Amino acid sequence: MTDVTKPIVDWLLERNPTVEHIPDDLDLIESRLIDSLGFMEFVLLLEDLIGRELRLDQIDVDQFRTLRSLTEHFLKG
Repeated sequence: MTDVTKPIVDWLLERNPTVEHIPDDLDLIESRLIDSLGFMEFVLLLEDLIGRELRLDQIDVDQFRTLRSLTEHFLKG
């Protein structure tokens, strides 16, 4: 976990109390750490972290699958 992913990891762990560690390459959707009900809340969290609104019609769900992918697509720089 890096400093930029800490708020995301904290959010995920809070909603999944049986999980202790989230590897950078774990599929957050397939593992059900992010479900369909929580996805929009997750997007709002990400928007707060990056300081801009995400246009959902211009992004791919695969960009949200792992912590590594989130870092590469949204949290760099």
